[in-house]
Amino acid sequence: MRLYTVDAFTGEAFRGNPAGVVLLDAPASPRWMQDVAAELGHADTAFVVTTAEPKPLRWFTPVAEVNLCGHATLAATHVLGGTQVFDTRSGELRCTADGDRVWMDLPADVPVPLAGDEPGLDVLPPALPGVTIEELARTSDDVLVRAADAAQVRAVEPDLTVIAGLPAPCGAVVTAESDRDGTDFVSRVFAPAVGIPEDPVTGSAHCALAPYWAARLGRIELTGEQASRRGGIVGMQLRGGRVTLSGQAVTVTRGELLV
Repeated sequence: MRLYTVDAFTGEAFRGNPAGVVLLDAPASPRWMQDVAAELGHADTAFVVTTAEPKPLRWFTPVAEVNLCGHATLAATHVLGGTQVFDTRSGELRCTADGDRVWMDLPADVPVPLAGDEPGLDVLPPALPGVTIEELARTSDDVLVRAADAAQVRAVEPDLTVIAGLPAPCGAVVTAESDRDGTDFVSRVFAPAVGIPEDPVTGSAHCALAPYWAARLGRIELTGEQASRRGGIVGMQLRGGRVTLSGQAVTVTRGELLV
């Protein structure tokens, strides 16, 4: 079984979001895939069965299987090259790699506005010190928090214990309009409930951030900066109920799984 580590949503090694990619000749047991993901310790590891079309693709964090992972899908497409069609929990995903850049056709995740007094959300203001909450919304996986400005997003040090207890499968996406040329908005993603205290760059979150900011900025082509320590850039284009995410990738390691 071939094994790769790929830094996704970056053109530089040791930036962006590292993902594991395991290429399989036949389906593997979920328990084994979970054990491998925990051993590797990346935010997500993609497991691809290469002998079927469309290719079955599943994603595991160190502690759980997830319904969609953009950066690990980008990493898998980068490793395989060309145009790939994946069969996943989120439906059929068509992706194309050309050089060091990948384009992914993913389902849009339109956030639903939330009232601040909804059960379980009263903990957010103290859990996000220094953040002035302008708006709340719910995505399929997270609570989306719009902050007053990008500086608040960059500086926040959240209470991860509280974030892990939010009424959401993963955690919180904190975002604001960009303060830098060349990008439209900035975000950070905290998902301690699935073993990811802070995700360096999150493709699935941008499936929600794209329609959210498109509605506020009045355009369907956007560029997002995820302002984690490693950092990354995500291109987006909305097309009806789909969003094309794009980004660069760098293969850092390749090897063989022996167990």
